[in-house]
Amino acid sequence: MGTNLMTGTVAGSNAVQKTRNRALIIPREHGAWGLLLVPLFSGAAVGLAASPQPWPVLLLTLVALTLFWLRTPVESLLGTTPMSARTAAERQYVFGVSLSLAVAAAACLAGLLWNGHNQELFLIGGIAGLAFVVQTLLIKLGRRLRMTAQLIGALGLTCTAPAAYYVATGRLDNIAFALWAANWIFAGNQIHFVQLRIHACRAVSFREKWAHGLWFLVAQVLLVPLLAMASAWKLAPPLLIFAFLPALARGFYWFFSGAQPLHVRSLGWAEMRQGALFGVLLAAAFILAR
Repeated sequence: MGTNLMTGTVAGSNAVQKTRNRALIIPREHGAWGLLLVPLFSGAAVGLAASPQPWPVLLLTLVALTLFWLRTPVESLLGTTPMSARTAAERQYVFGVSLSLAVAAAACLAGLLWNGHNQELFLIGGIAGLAFVVQTLLIKLGRRLRMTAQLIGALGLTCTAPAAYYVATGRLDNIAFALWAANWIFAGNQIHFVQLRIHACRAVSFREKWAHGLWFLVAQVLLVPLLAMASAWKLAPPLLIFAFLPALARGFYWFFSGAQPLHVRSLGWAEMRQGALFGVLLAAAFILAR
C-alpha cells in the first residue's frame, strides 16, 4: 500500500510539473492570438488576391507565430511575470524552447530577407518593437494604464496585416497602411468592449451602463462618420463599413439589453468569432474594391 501511495504521489507531482512546463512556454493571452491572426489573414488574403506569392506569406506567418510564442518563455526566463522558471530544470527546459523558437524565427526571416528582398519589413518590425516596449513600460506603471498598454500592444500585433500584404505584393502602399489602421481600430474596439464588460458586469439599466461606457459609446458613434470620410477621401474601400457593422451592432445592443451575466470564457469566444467575421469581411471589402 505504501508503494502505491508513493507511486501516486510521484505521478501527481509529474502531472503538476507538466502543467507548469506548459504554462511556462505557452502564451496565456488567448485573445492576443486573435489580434495577431485576424490581421495576418486579412493582409495575406488581400495581398495574395493581387499577387499570388504564397511562399513569402508562409514564411512571414511562421515568423509571426514563432516570435509571438517566443515572448512567453523569454518572460518566464527573465522572471517578469508571475509564472516564472524557478528551478534549474525549469530554466533549462524553457531556455531550450526559447532557443528553438528563436532559431526557427531567424531561419524564416532570413528566407524572407534573402538577396535583399522585403527590406521594408525592418520598418514595420521597428514600429512593432517600439509598441511592445512602450506597452511593457506602461504595464509597469500600474493597472490604471492597463487598457492604454493593451491598445499600444495591439498596434504591434496588427502589424501582421501590412507585413503580409507587403511580402505578397512587394508594395508598402496606402492599402497596406489602411489594412493596418482598420485592424488596429477593430482591435481597439474589442479591447475597450471587453474591459467595459468586465468593469460593468453588474450594470443592468441603460443609465448604469452609460455611466461605465460613455466613452466607448462615443467612440462607436464617431467610428461611422470616420469610416465614411475615409471612403470619401479614397483612403479605404466603400464596403469597409460593413466589416465593422457586426462589432458596432454588438456594442450598441449591450447598452439596451438589460442584465447580461458575465461569463469571461463565453465572452472570449464571442469576441474571437467577431474577429474572424471581421477578418473575412475586411478582406472582401478590399478585394472587391480592386
